[in-house]
Amino acid sequence: MQIQNNVEQGAVGDEAGLYRKVMWRLLPFLFLCYLCAYLDRINVSFAKLQMLNDLSFSEEVYGLGAGIFFVGYLMFEVPSNLILLRVGARRWIARIMVTWGALSACMMFVTTPTSFYILRFLLGVAEAGFIPAILLYLTYWFPSSRRSKVTALFLTGIPMSGVIGGPLSGWILNGMAGVHGLAGWQWLFVLEGIPTVLVGVIAFFYLDDRVSDAKWLNAAEKRLINSNLDADRQAHQLHSVKDGLLDPKIWLMSGIYFCFTMGLYGVSFWLPSLIKATGVSDPFHIGMLTAVPYAAATLAMILVSRRSDEKGERRWHLAIPGIVGAMSLCASVIFAQSPAIAIVALTIGTMGVMTTISQFWTLPPAILGGAAAAAGIALANSVGSISGVVSPYLIGWFQTHTGTTGGGVYGLAISMIIGSVLVFAVPARMVNNKRSAARPVHNDAGGARQPIITAEI
Repeated sequence: MQIQNNVEQGAVGDEAGLYRKVMWRLLPFLFLCYLCAYLDRINVSFAKLQMLNDLSFSEEVYGLGAGIFFVGYLMFEVPSNLILLRVGARRWIARIMVTWGALSACMMFVTTPTSFYILRFLLGVAEAGFIPAILLYLTYWFPSSRRSKVTALFLTGIPMSGVIGGPLSGWILNGMAGVHGLAGWQWLFVLEGIPTVLVGVIAFFYLDDRVSDAKWLNAAEKRLINSNLDADRQAHQLHSVKDGLLDPKIWLMSGIYFCFTMGLYGVSFWLPSLIKATGVSDPFHIGMLTAVPYAAATLAMILVSRRSDEKGERRWHLAIPGIVGAMSLCASVIFAQSPAIAIVALTIGTMGVMTTISQFWTLPPAILGGAAAAAGIALANSVGSISGVVSPYLIGWFQTHTGTTGGGVYGLAISMIIGSVLVFAVPARMVNNKRSAARPVHNDAGGARQPIITAEI
């Protein structure tokens, strides 16, 4: 037995190297999936620069249409994640991507407010469960002590969709306008929807449902990963679907997420318009400038998540970015007539907003396991999705009735401050992860092997 254990340890090599291998296998592709998802979700913010005039839509119509996406999303979020438990992540993630990509492309046929609302609602139904599915999928591969950085790397798909999507969307709006008789905003939906369908098809063949299905891992590597995951599951306090849906701690976390996503969706759906309000008018220039806040946010998410894992501390790493983001959003309104200062403030605000999202998702998986994780993660994301209805409509209402987005932005900032305060109602002992430098790894028979020194990915 000892000889076998030594062989297995040698086959695995160092644990950090194994997790780097897993990370490089999964994260780039999952990142691509999320990039497609978020690009299809927010490209309406760029289409708005042209389609409102073409279709004679008011700002309020746009705000409601942007937000109604989340009604369908909210209704089908939890059922979607529970279906995933039955059919497997590979099939369900592929299904989600193919259907939402097709519906996103169909946005080119919008002609009336009613058709706008219907397609946005169906798009939400199609995408429901995608983010919880990926977050749940990551728990199948990475223990909680390694999950902050991995989650942040995945969620950098949010700001990177702005880094890539901003210039791309601006170019499509300008360069494709009038081609084959279609408006630039129509080409925008088509050219950014079709790739999502293709990536969804690839997902069906590329992803593995479980560690045991991975042909790119040897037997010893699978045993080591499963051993770490088993130890992690024993620390979870909640396991049943009922726990994931009814436990007060999950509802507290869901409320916190709602507060932070108010800022997220305010920035996501209105950043191009906020930049335009500073005096920039050319769609391509607006697209280029939106890339700046999103690029900075990508860096902030990675650095904060790395430090959070190193310190094993979660609450302060979530609250501080929330407060900084809120104050910076306020500054962007106060200095709206000074474009340089306003864009710097928007950049810092976007960094704070985006970082809260990646850091929040270290909290629910710390106390959820099994079916509770599937239900609870979906519930938290569902409650957060309500802000996707409230936030864009709030800013649109202020824009329509006051001629400025300032009041709406102040509302987003207040929400983020409330979320930052509520974070400290979550007991630190439940979510912090102060792991030791070395720990035993158990073989299948329950005996301890040589301790393996762990390091961050």
